[in-house]
Amino acid sequence: MRSNAMLLREARPDAEILVPSHDIERDKNQWRSASRDGIRFVNAIPVHKNLKWRGRLANRFDFLKSWRWPQPNLGHPYARDIASADALVSIGGDNYSLDYGLVSLFHFVNVAEFALRSEKPCALWAASVGPFDKEPRVVQQVVEHLQRLSLVSVRETNSYDYLRGKGLHSNLIQVADSAFALKPEPFDVSSFWPKTDKPVVGLNVSPLIQKYRARGEDPVVLRNEVVRFVQHAMGQGYHVLLVPHVVPLDGRVFNNDEIYMREILAEFSPPDSVSMPPSGLNASQLKYVISLCRFFIGARTHATIAAFSSSVPTISIAYSIKAKGINNDLFGHCRYVLETPDVGESSLKGALALLESEESQIRAALDQQVPKMREKAREGIQHFMRLL
Repeated sequence: MRSNAMLLREARPDAEILVPSHDIERDKNQWRSASRDGIRFVNAIPVHKNLKWRGRLANRFDFLKSWRWPQPNLGHPYARDIASADALVSIGGDNYSLDYGLVSLFHFVNVAEFALRSEKPCALWAASVGPFDKEPRVVQQVVEHLQRLSLVSVRETNSYDYLRGKGLHSNLIQVADSAFALKPEPFDVSSFWPKTDKPVVGLNVSPLIQKYRARGEDPVVLRNEVVRFVQHAMGQGYHVLLVPHVVPLDGRVFNNDEIYMREILAEFSPPDSVSMPPSGLNASQLKYVISLCRFFIGARTHATIAAFSSSVPTISIAYSIKAKGINNDLFGHCRYVLETPDVGESSLKGALALLESEESQIRAALDQQVPKMREKAREGIQHFMRLL
């Protein structure tokens, strides 16, 4: 959101951007310059009860997935916020996928359809889209919805080729993830940075990847594999920096990198060559931290984009189309992608060895490609401005 706001305000310095939030006060505290950056936080739109009911029924009766999913009207104040706007921009990077289930997918479809019924231009913004083929009964509905959108901009070639194959043409463009343009925010890192000149390997492991592991696997298995890799890296002379990148501001456990990675940090006592940044860092500060690393291995897409855009050699732990697509666009291959089911001590050792052996080539490729990605992100803004 920070990078999108920056790019939008470059094109239209007077733009006001309404940002849905589930916790406005906490988000204001996290983004102290929000008002100066043109941001006004508004209440996030909840998932409509009709969609929740359809989801429960569809889980029991598969044929219901092919019936048209509900498109209920949005209540006040959500309808008022959309009515007050000139356009809707749907920025969730992978909301138009099956990663979070059908109810989540059709929630975002419903919000966009409401905007279209309100005669507002509606853009899906710099997203990874699909694939939807694991749920063949819904594919046609989703494709028809995407064809109705004013603009579908995707952030990598895999999504672009997939949607072209589904018949999208006139409203489809390829851009780059706006986070490539995010500006890092320097701050004092001395409290958690190594006091020696050891090279630093940044490591981000997300609790989200557990659901993409072998069915029934005890979560302790993956954690122990990661711990053994950290021990290996330390033995190779590295300091390992555990970098949580998605941390709910209310401290809840679900989808919380920090809680998950604290359990890894707790395995090391004293933690001489492993550390973790303090809680409460914002996205720009996290990018600054990642930019200081020698190498980075990460599961969260925007953690890896922070590394890529800082020319840090990076391995992406992939659980969906987005990591592979972004790597393909940067390097022309997926050799620096590690599939989630394959993550373990041995594969992580191999990933680090690959970064070591090809460090100079990776940095050279990033130095060449990242400016192009930033320019492609700005080109997407120009396409959007023409809608207005």
